Amino acid sequence: MSFNRDVKNELKNVVPSARHCQLAEIAAILSICGIVSISTYDTYEIEVRTENSAVADKYNKLLRRCFHIVPRVLVRGHSTNRKVHTYIQTIDDNEEAIKILKATKLMGHDGDIKEQLLVNDKVLIQRSCCKRAFLRGCFLATGSITDPEKGYHFEIVANDSEKAEQIKALINGFLLDAKIVVRKNYYVVYLKEGAQIVDALNIMEAHKGLMELENIRVMKEMRNKVNRRVNCETANINKTVSAAVRQLEDIRYIKEHKGFSNLSESLRQMAELRLREPDAPLKDLGQMLNPPVGKSGVNHRLRKLSNIANELRKSNGDI
Repeated sequence: MSFNRDVKNELKNVVPSARHCQLAEIAAILSICGIVSISTYDTYEIEVRTENSAVADKYNKLLRRCFHIVPRVLVRGHSTNRKVHTYIQTIDDNEEAIKILKATKLMGHDGDIKEQLLVNDKVLIQRSCCKRAFLRGCFLATGSITDPEKGYHFEIVANDSEKAEQIKALINGFLLDAKIVVRKNYYVVYLKEGAQIVDALNIMEAHKGLMELENIRVMKEMRNKVNRRVNCETANINKTVSAAVRQLEDIRYIKEHKGFSNLSESLRQMAELRLREPDAPLKDLGQMLNPPVGKSGVNHRLRKLSNIANELRKSNGDI
């Protein structure tokens, strides 16, 4: 089972106790998945279509809790994919439909249906708990979250710009940084940072998914930190080895073409010690000298030897 499906199944079972929160979540599902039809006799019918069983189950559960209404359910198979089903839930009783539409503020007092089923009544999503419920309903309806082992991406898809802006504003009201991108004919509200996706799951009360994502995120950060440290140490080792090889080449060139007799006592001592201890780090070499010197002192003497070797190469035409 995918991480996205696990999160949605968890959210399916998060049913708020307060009626105002239940209404906010129903309004979100209707706004995104709902279709309102008006017959020639001016009777209303509400239909919710979804291919996600978690959305269908949650919508059904909320209608029972909030209105004691049971929608008529029809499940249709996909023409080419047997694993895909479309869940169609219909409320064809006029009084029940009007009751739901008015309670969710999708119908005004004058009987007009809000254009695009946009929930623009601030009373419905004024409380923080109702905002959480509304976002939970939106995510259940058209949201998705990438497996955190593969990457960090959270999104909710809206079919028009106003709904997308509303969802974005609600998410950012919790101090997040959601953005909108247009994909084909849809508007996608998304988050890309792991820490912000953790916060989004917390907002929607997907605590089990939150803990799983956080554990994966911590493990990935630890692995990345270890890899960076190993890479850094490997680079330092390679740098040290390369430097030691160059030092040995320079000292051997001096010994072969000039000898150590013309070197100062300190440089001669340094050259002989480096030949005896080809793998020793600079700090250890400094402690072996008499008198001992620090790492910077050793480095200074080795640079002088390198300069002498380069001068010899020039004079001998080896450069």
